[in-house]
Amino acid sequence: MAQTAANVSYAKPAVGGAAYVAPLGTTLPTDAKTALATTYKALGYISEDGLRNEPTIDSDTIKAWGGDVVLNINKGKTDLFKFKLIEMLNEDVLKTVYGAANVTGSASTMLTVKSNNAEQEALIWVFDMVLKGGMLKRVIIPNGTITDIGEIAYIDSDAVGYDLTVSAAVDASGDTHTEFIEKPASGGGGGT
Repeated sequence: MAQTAANVSYAKPAVGGAAYVAPLGTTLPTDAKTALATTYKALGYISEDGLRNEPTIDSDTIKAWGGDVVLNINKGKTDLFKFKLIEMLNEDVLKTVYGAANVTGSASTMLTVKSNNAEQEALIWVFDMVLKGGMLKRVIIPNGTITDIGEIAYIDSDAVGYDLTVSAAVDASGDTHTEFIEKPASGGGGGT
């Protein structure tokens, strides 16, 4: 296939939100344009750094006498997603970061957030975006767990947020995530 500039794109968050979570066992989306069920909770704005996917393959290289590479052994793959949630007053963000049992109350009255050593809950993660030309892209992590939370800075020159790393575990099919890319329904280009 010849190179073509038409295949080069960018990614912007979908109108109405880009990051969602749902409990494991929730029905997974099967396309990029169908609205998510209300079981999926919106996590609001992501910082301007966007979403970063870091797939890493762990392999061993076997060399023959004389230095020729004769075999590559795949020892596994890590599939990480990194992003910063910046709606620190969003109750669903707090429940996702700290655990639902550790967040009580309401942002309209008083929230109590407890930080402890409770195990992070595995969740379904969905990221919706719009590509060049209005094409829709949806990334679905069927089993993702927060495995790192960066420093939380309380300063007056930047938004307070949660810099997260989500590690994707394999699903029943052996996949760590699925991506759908498709044209929007006629008359639209805003995503979910």
